[in-house]
Amino acid sequence: MIISNISLGERVDVDPSSNINYAKIGNGVKIAKRCSVFGGPDCQLEIGDESYFGINTVVIGYWEKIIIGGNVSIAQNVNIMSASGPNASAKMQRVFPIMKGKVEIGNHCWIGANSIIMPDVVLGEYCVVAANSFVNSSFPPYSVIGGNPAKLIRIFTNEEIAKLDEDC
Repeated sequence: MIISNISLGERVDVDPSSNINYAKIGNGVKIAKRCSVFGGPDCQLEIGDESYFGINTVVIGYWEKIIIGGNVSIAQNVNIMSASGPNASAKMQRVFPIMKGKVEIGNHCWIGANSIIMPDVVLGEYCVVAANSFVNSSFPPYSVIGGNPAKLIRIFTNEEIAKLDEDC
């Protein structure tokens, strides 16, 4: 496990096979096996309390800020990036410039397995991303989205939103 340049909250559980750098991690966060979770020296990654990262998840916020809210559930094999492009080829970048942009994932979001969240995306609180989705645009709170590219499937009903406010 490689862990450096980080601030850890209490009760954080990181599997020894995972790597973390330039991150501020809240209380009760769990990071499963073989995850890579990185911010950058100028844009520390922020992870809210009680969030979960599934096996093989990759979060790369080296070039732009990534903020992941509290109580966010990220399934296995998810990729969240704040930059994307042909970074090894300056010539290809003339045709396909590197896309860079802040990523924000609101509190209580649920990101399905094998999904990709691209740069410059904001997901409001309580968003659900269906498995195998390619998210390259932003969505408001209470959205259920999915597909390639992801599209709005529906908004939570009033009854569903009321259940979120009930005491447990």
